[in-house]
Amino acid sequence: MALTREEAVRRLAVALDASEREEVLRLAGALRGCVGVAKVGLEAFTAHGPALVAAVCELGLPVFLDLKLHDIPNTVERAASNAARLGVAMLTVHASGGEAMLRAAVAGAAKAQRPPAVLAVTVLTSLDDGALAELGIPGGASGRVAAWAALAQRCGCAGVVCSPQEAAGLRSALGPGFLLVTPGVRPSGENRGDQRRVATPREAIAAGADLLVVGRPITAAADPVAAAEAIVAEMAS
Repeated sequence: MALTREEAVRRLAVALDASEREEVLRLAGALRGCVGVAKVGLEAFTAHGPALVAAVCELGLPVFLDLKLHDIPNTVERAASNAARLGVAMLTVHASGGEAMLRAAVAGAAKAQRPPAVLAVTVLTSLDDGALAELGIPGGASGRVAAWAALAQRCGCAGVVCSPQEAAGLRSALGPGFLLVTPGVRPSGENRGDQRRVATPREAIAAGADLLVVGRPITAAADPVAAAEAIVAEMAS
């Protein structure tokens, strides 16, 4: 089923990966109306901290705080609680932190008045089977993603971050209510950059992804609004 434009907009997140506060806020303001979520990651957060998150929230965009927490359970629980109090809609932890850490993250986030969705990052989209083999991680990307996603669901996470290439298998295995957030989305003909496991916006939607995360194809474009609208159109098609 094709998406309406409004549905496609809601399902597109822009990765505001920049170190300059003014640039992050300029992009967030300009892209309101053609993206549904603003992702604030490590680069922007380590430069400007919670104040930047608050400023993006004030623009009216739901914020996806992508810090990929990975530490002992007690530390992650407290960090997740702190992040949740910022009013974000989603936050990330690494699935490889294990069951106790994932459960701690969910517990920490639940302390907020409006708990955010806790998403477990499975295998970074910059890694492929060869990179995992070098790290001594067996099973290849698809097998590792499937195992860690099932673990995340058992631990109460709202969803996972995976590549579009794993989305169809996870949707079939984990059901319709589990969020699948997919970076590694590149419009047709776009350079992959440092991404390895990628797909087009149309392919990601067809595979069952709930939220597509796109950074440089939008933020580095000569006209970010036009670039976002083109992705929305491809998603809706």
